[in-house]
Amino acid sequence: MALRYLIEKELLQIKRNSFLPKVFIILPVVILLVVPFAANQEVKNLKFCVVDNDHSQLSWRLVERIDASSSFVLTSVVDDYRGALECVEAGTADIILEIGHDFSSELVRSGEAAVNVHVNAVNGVKGAMGQAYMLSIISDFSSSLRSERGVGVNRNAGGGVDVRPRFLFNERLDYKAFMVPGVIAMLLTLLIGFLPAMSIVGEKEKGTIERINVAPVSRAGFILSKLVPYWLAGLFMLLWSMLLAYLFYGMVPRSGVLQIVLFSGVFFLIMSSLGLIVSNYSSTMQQAALLMFFFLIIFVLMSGLLTPVSSMPQWAQSLTWLNPLRYYIESLRALYLKGSSVAELQTQLIAMSVYAALSWLGAIMSYRKTE
Repeated sequence: MALRYLIEKELLQIKRNSFLPKVFIILPVVILLVVPFAANQEVKNLKFCVVDNDHSQLSWRLVERIDASSSFVLTSVVDDYRGALECVEAGTADIILEIGHDFSSELVRSGEAAVNVHVNAVNGVKGAMGQAYMLSIISDFSSSLRSERGVGVNRNAGGGVDVRPRFLFNERLDYKAFMVPGVIAMLLTLLIGFLPAMSIVGEKEKGTIERINVAPVSRAGFILSKLVPYWLAGLFMLLWSMLLAYLFYGMVPRSGVLQIVLFSGVFFLIMSSLGLIVSNYSSTMQQAALLMFFFLIIFVLMSGLLTPVSSMPQWAQSLTWLNPLRYYIESLRALYLKGSSVAELQTQLIAMSVYAALSWLGAIMSYRKTE
């Protein structure tokens, strides 16, 4: 009976707080509208300048082919390399395409010609991807010229190999489809972690914790009364975020909603329990907020949300096994994009379940009815 009253008290506190219901509605809208576009790692609109020493029709066809790509924008055509380097130093160009004097004649005579590509590598990732994109376009241009002139094709062999790639699970290679499940996980992590962290320490600051401590309820019951409202809030935000993902991006989980609710429920227990552990050991709300912020930043950066776990150093990859957000993001992406079953994700589910049990036990043990 006392447990029920405590849960009702927590729900009434959330209801009376005019700010929290607005956060539950507005924050997912803002985050899902902004972050998938802002966190896009696709390289587009790279500025390039051209040093055309050949001044031929073929050299200009190559420039037009590159400029027609969504990845590049032609900003200038200069007379020499020094002028092109000045463009890079001024920030008006990221890549220099230098075409040699004998480009067209070599291409006609032997089917091969050399061009120089100079890349601004201040941003190493951007520079490497820009170079790869440009080399791919140049290679396609060379292949198309060979086809036009019949160079390099063995007609007696019946032609060359026609490669037709097919991309599974994300046919359009839309980066937003990959980011949206991760953004939903990040959003739920922030709220389901922060709000419980403010709960018990808020009771301490208001001086109401003493009256709760004398209530006929066990430590486990009290912790449960603090968790249930945020489980319900997390479930609402999960379903609301999934609806927004469908309305904004047309994304529907291929595995169904129930599987996502299952994995999310376990994850909510982890984050809310960790929040209560922080709250139990904190004396002020400011202290709890800073401590929780410290942990959440590490969770997000080491989760594979923005950078693949496989790209991290080996020691960092080992640390990610201790990060519950990693398992949750992997699960959401697999459930949304691949349509994986619970059996296929049993490793993630078992890891999160163990984490949930330990964090739940830690929340109970860290709460003391007497100081």
